[in-house]
Amino acid sequence: MMERRRMDAALLVLFLVRLATALEVPLDLPQPPTITRQSPKDYIIDPRENIIIQCEAKGKPPPSFSWTRNGTHFDIDEDPNVTLKPHSGTLEVDISRVKAQQYESVYQCTARNKHGTAVSNNIVVQQSRSPLWSKENVKALVVQEGVSLVLPCRPPAGLPPPIIFWMDNNFQRLPQSRRVSQSLNGDLYFSNVLREDSRNDYICYARFPYTQTIQQKQPITVKVLNLDAINDTMAAFYNDTDLFSEEPADERKPTFLIPSGPTSSKMVLRGQVLELECIAEGLHTPDVSWTKVSGDLPAKRTSFLQYQKTLRIVDASESDAGDYRCTARNQLGSVHHTIHVTVKAAPYWISGAPKNLILAPGESGVLTCRASGTPKPSVSWAMNGIPIENSPKDLSRKVEDDTIIFTDVQTGASAVYQCNVSNDYGYLLSNAFVNVLSETPRVLTAANKVYQVIKNHRALLDCDSFASPIPKITWFKDSRSSTLDGDPYILHDNGTLEIHVAQDHNSGRYTCVARNSLGINENHIYLEVKDPTRILKQPEHKVVQVGRSVVFECKVKHDPSLIPTMTWLKDDGELPDDERLIVDSDSLTITDVTENDAGVYTCVMNTTLDHDSASAELTVVERPDSPTDLELTDHKKRSVQLTWIPGDEHNSPIQKFLIQYQNSLHHRGHWHNLTEVAGNRTTAHLKLSPYVHYTFRVLALNAVEFSRPSIPSRGLKTEPAAPDENPTGVKGSGTEHDNLVISWKPLSGLQSNGPGLHYRVMWRQKVVDSEWTRVTVANNSKFVVSGTPTFVPYELKVQAVNDYGAGPDPAIAHGHSGEDLPVAAPDNVKVMWINSTLAEVHWDPVPSKFIRGHLEGYKVYYWRKHSLHKHNPDLVENQVLILSGKHTHRKLPGLHPFSVYSLNVRVYNGKGKGPPSAELQFNTPEGVPGAPSHLLVTNPSLDSLTLEWSPPHDRNGRITGYTLKYQPVVNNSNELGPVEELALPANESSVTLLNLKYSTRYKFYLNAKTVRGAGLVVSQEAVTVIDEALISRHGVDVGAAVASRQVDIATQGWFIGLMCAIALLILILLIICFIQRNKGGKYPVKEKEDAHTDPEFQPMKDEDCTFGEYSDNEDHKPLKGSRTPSNGTVKRGNSDDSLVDYGEGGDGQFNEDGSFIGQYSGKSASRETAEGHESSEAPSPINAMNSLHSFV
Repeated sequence: MMERRRMDAALLVLFLVRLATALEVPLDLPQPPTITRQSPKDYIIDPRENIIIQCEAKGKPPPSFSWTRNGTHFDIDEDPNVTLKPHSGTLEVDISRVKAQQYESVYQCTARNKHGTAVSNNIVVQQSRSPLWSKENVKALVVQEGVSLVLPCRPPAGLPPPIIFWMDNNFQRLPQSRRVSQSLNGDLYFSNVLREDSRNDYICYARFPYTQTIQQKQPITVKVLNLDAINDTMAAFYNDTDLFSEEPADERKPTFLIPSGPTSSKMVLRGQVLELECIAEGLHTPDVSWTKVSGDLPAKRTSFLQYQKTLRIVDASESDAGDYRCTARNQLGSVHHTIHVTVKAAPYWISGAPKNLILAPGESGVLTCRASGTPKPSVSWAMNGIPIENSPKDLSRKVEDDTIIFTDVQTGASAVYQCNVSNDYGYLLSNAFVNVLSETPRVLTAANKVYQVIKNHRALLDCDSFASPIPKITWFKDSRSSTLDGDPYILHDNGTLEIHVAQDHNSGRYTCVARNSLGINENHIYLEVKDPTRILKQPEHKVVQVGRSVVFECKVKHDPSLIPTMTWLKDDGELPDDERLIVDSDSLTITDVTENDAGVYTCVMNTTLDHDSASAELTVVERPDSPTDLELTDHKKRSVQLTWIPGDEHNSPIQKFLIQYQNSLHHRGHWHNLTEVAGNRTTAHLKLSPYVHYTFRVLALNAVEFSRPSIPSRGLKTEPAAPDENPTGVKGSGTEHDNLVISWKPLSGLQSNGPGLHYRVMWRQKVVDSEWTRVTVANNSKFVVSGTPTFVPYELKVQAVNDYGAGPDPAIAHGHSGEDLPVAAPDNVKVMWINSTLAEVHWDPVPSKFIRGHLEGYKVYYWRKHSLHKHNPDLVENQVLILSGKHTHRKLPGLHPFSVYSLNVRVYNGKGKGPPSAELQFNTPEGVPGAPSHLLVTNPSLDSLTLEWSPPHDRNGRITGYTLKYQPVVNNSNELGPVEELALPANESSVTLLNLKYSTRYKFYLNAKTVRGAGLVVSQEAVTVIDEALISRHGVDVGAAVASRQVDIATQGWFIGLMCAIALLILILLIICFIQRNKGGKYPVKEKEDAHTDPEFQPMKDEDCTFGEYSDNEDHKPLKGSRTPSNGTVKRGNSDDSLVDYGEGGDGQFNEDGSFIGQYSGKSASRETAEGHESSEAPSPINAMNSLHSFV
């Protein structure tokens, strides 16, 4: 029962401790001391500088400090060389008058106030040491080539241990490789020695890091001897007896130099670096590999050094214990060694060091000191620096191994407790105080603090507080309608409010409230959610040639309220200070690129909250360096082996090598391409020709261009020989009808194979058993045979000969003697027509004996003599069709219908054309005619007009008639009405159309016909009424112009608007007139109506908003103040109201619009029918409106 109660109490206190872990006691409240800084446990000092042993602590009241040295009290005041830093426990030892070695001891600092005592670790102070190398007599080492060798270093013991490296007299590091490497203890191991290992300056250096001094061992001299060479050289002086009896070192399988034996063991402490080493000797040089017998190597913590000879595992843990096997292998065999690794551990915290415990009176709590180690460590407790078993008894405190349980603590129970955990490999010492306080809540986070966070990132809103008892934290946003304690909010034990994924709507004011049993406190903070910084256009990888420019673009988007900073890095470091690197707001430009510019460039956009970065690699390429060290080997009569060393490829792999040669015997100074090899090869097997003085060179090609040529190889001469080949391109043809020209492509100097090159030319007619005729030709590439029959086939041969013999038997080529003009024409020429514009001609081929040469083809000559129509003049059009080959028919395109043609056919060969065939005449049939030459509209009136036309220019036959189609255009909308069609005789050239609709636009279509059908159409447009003035001024061809203007004006928006405005004004005028009439008022027109009862007197008409015409049938009197001449023009009168005053023309004439005429002329016509016969000359209001329209 007691055990369960104790466990429940422990769980409760653990919960309280968990909440208290984040509490930090404000310095204005009483609290025991807390050590905040101290020197490391193992403190190595520089003997040339003053000794500073740190010890800093805080507490309320501020603590006082004291020290122990080697376990006893260290009286600082008694030592004049030691001072205590003011308001601190840090010791400073002045070593200007004493040696630092006197102060090598174990120190411990104590900080105390009235609430408790805290102690530091035991600080072991040791001065660094860099002793000199002990003097020794180093003898020269003479070794046989191929054996193994170890050069010992054995540096002096220092504190800390020195860093070892090997250099020569020039302070250059000695090269290391799979064959030569340095061991962990600093010795230099050779798996096998070579002649080039001979030198007298193998020097081991030891660098001591604390004093920054370097000590040097005496140089070691190594001489590597080749015993075979020595024996061969000295045998003559020692009666053929070997100088050395040992045989040269043979090839051998590996053996381990270190470690020795088949197995060994290694111990490492947890957290340290595990290094295992295997160095083997052998000839050839062995390769070393590693495996873990009982598992896999930890990939992320494992690396291999010294060419796989050292296995390195960082941060060793218990899982790294086990057996490791290293294997050395070469072509002759392998050897293994197993290293057993054990892992020990100095004490380490399992869940962290004990935490300070802050309790209110009457509360309970737990201090836990939980640690582990190998072997298992022991735990001891102390209170205020005194072992707890020697401390005053306290019933509220109970110690159970690594835990102290406090129950119902009271004021005055504050103290500092020390937990010490130790085993054979180290110790842990931690201070944790128990502070008994009663405090109301206080919020430590600054008031009205503004937090800024990037959208979609985590937001942490702090509410650092202190109170005892521990306060409860609640959060509110904006108003206090509800607490923030669910998704998406997370409330941490220390009072921090977390928003896992912040969004725009999370911005605003937040309130945190801290309360306990003693009181309440609150604080306001603000959250601003910002848009993330993003790189929209990342820089792209570039491959650029030396000397050119390159641009990396980096376009970024960021929150406008954040200040961005663009930074460019090269290989994760700063950009070089070079004026060639130009940084703009969103780009980096590098001009005049060099090889040193190659690397990875990163653009980094930083704001105060976030950053984004993107990288791109710049690869700088250049043409490769020239190959070097050309060497000729394996020289044979007709071949040689060429080897070379490639030059630097400059980041662009070599694609191929081009091998060129110079023939100094025949073409000195001229280089010729010989062969190419792949870019991964460095040798070429070259075929040689006789009688050549060769020099070779090599060029390398990469993606940029060819390298410069290499330095030429040494010269190489080949012996003469008979030709290996004969001339190519042997041909035979004649330049005259009685000769044969034999030609060939001569051999080059490289192909001649020797001096005295000439050619043996042979020919014969291609008949059975004819004899070869031979001649010898030198310094020429053709030979002319005269007196041959015309165009006879010949067989030809050309053989190369020099002073060392003749070439192989040449192949037979074929040719013909010269051609002559054909002597016969094609027979049986016939023409068949396909249609009126296409015919086909046929003929019989000319026999080959009459062609007298190579048949090239036929030529068809044809021409149009005249048209069959009497009205068309004669016209000769010569045309030629050329047909290659043996064709005997061909179509004749593009003929004119209803015409007379003539033709003849000729055969032609390489010499020229033969005689023509008999002239053949043929007629083409009729075709459809062309369009009539023109179509005019004349005499337009209200309901009729006349069309005039001319026959087609291209009749293509006999005209049999015409077809006329016409249709009205409806309502000025370009919609077409029904089509009317008239058939007209061929002899007609005009027609008058009656009964047309007045004020209507018509479209007319006219085409001619032959027996083959209807021809092309000509079209025209016209209107059935037109202004006489326009007719008199422009003639009969203005109908179409009127129609065109109607289209142009009537469909314009301004015209429609004007008409609507006029209509609106007239409507208003009508309303006014109607009102005046109803009132019985008098106005001028009314008075005239009352005064005259003439039925011809026309009142104002409502339907068209115009005034009636004032006219006299007998004398046609015009309106007062205006005149209408007989020619239809309106001239300026004496009336001030005349519309002529507003005209545009200086002569007082009005332009008419055809569509306006159409709109009003119909009404005039109907009015004329209803009201009597009025003169068309009278100036009616309609004409006035028309004039007004023309004015507008």
